[in-house]
Amino acid sequence: MRSHRFAWAIIGILAVAGSACSSSSTSTTGSKSPVVVGISLSLTGDFSDSGKTEQQGYQLWQSVQNAKGGMLGRQIQLKIVDDASSPDTAVSNYQNLITRDKVDLVFGPFSTLLTAPSALVAARYGYAFPDPADGAPKTLNEHLQNFFLMQPAGPLDTGLTWTRYILSLPADQRPKSVAYISLDDPFLVPAVALDRTAFTAAGIKNVYDNIYPTENVQMTPLVAAIAAAQPDMVVAGTMEADSFDMVKAMVTEKFNPKYLFFMNGASDSANFPTNVGKQNIEGIFSALGWYPEEKTPGNAEFVAEYIKKYGGDASQISADTAEAYTIGQVITEVVEKVGAIDNAKIIQQLHSSYWPSIQGSLAWDADGKPVGTLLLVEWIGGKLEVVYPATDATHAPVVPKPNWP
Repeated sequence: MRSHRFAWAIIGILAVAGSACSSSSTSTTGSKSPVVVGISLSLTGDFSDSGKTEQQGYQLWQSVQNAKGGMLGRQIQLKIVDDASSPDTAVSNYQNLITRDKVDLVFGPFSTLLTAPSALVAARYGYAFPDPADGAPKTLNEHLQNFFLMQPAGPLDTGLTWTRYILSLPADQRPKSVAYISLDDPFLVPAVALDRTAFTAAGIKNVYDNIYPTENVQMTPLVAAIAAAQPDMVVAGTMEADSFDMVKAMVTEKFNPKYLFFMNGASDSANFPTNVGKQNIEGIFSALGWYPEEKTPGNAEFVAEYIKKYGGDASQISADTAEAYTIGQVITEVVEKVGAIDNAKIIQQLHSSYWPSIQGSLAWDADGKPVGTLLLVEWIGGKLEVVYPATDATHAPVVPKPNWP
């Protein structure tokens, strides 16, 4: 099993000095007012697909936990505001949630671009900042004791998961050439760079390498250029919408690499098939930290309650939804142990031990980076299957990638 499943080692307790402006310790004795959680989410704009699936996770946790009596006997109220995928708006949202609305807790948004500056706002006021999707060097290098990425592993492990699999193959079965393409993003660029370094050292020839800007990019000419280089393997550092467009461009260009790995987008079981066409998903790889069949604390309940609330089946649950739900699950456990809504004590407790969740046992280093590993997944037979490492695999990898239909 992956290391985060049994992360029993106790991380040293870090003393966290509370800011003069930090949220106060709130006793629950005699208090029936709701616990208000402030969240900025990308409900519109470039990151809206993930923002909406994260919203599902937060709202599902709220309904499940309120049915159990809430948090410390108080019902949970979510105050979710749209940041339109804008970092400036996200910063403004958290500033207002903390200083104007005086929320009890804050949970993070989607994307490093929004999380990095927002975590600084939360740190200024002494608020814990659990986040579903970040942990890039830009955020971790701030050395914020209040930041916690609620995933089994850091985001750079996304690319390393792919590297480990490819280099585990016998030398005569590995791809001979590779194309790298990445959005100019503080998480994706360094993640792709780690793959590039490892594959170059292993003798896999680099035949195409491009970092494209964040605005007004057409995927068809980029894919045409990749196709002209004829790589065996493509490593794509894309966000969700770009991954959808890239697959559609590959189908149009009739370019079918033997190995196709996406760091984002392809791991989204809720949105990927819908956006690229169910007939176009076979053989595409990605990485994630959760899958529906996991035998982890609360996972069976999470899956059942998701289907009850949103319909569909387990294969349609996005990892984004699981990551957001994990935040609520873990913070509830911590608050119950602390016995109060006290952000300084919540931060201290998160740093002090491992915490069970639907994504396994989670623990973090001093900067909020999780200490476990991710899973390699592949679309096989219309669903995401875990294919590496073998100890967690639900299906053997299917290579080379089947032709586009």
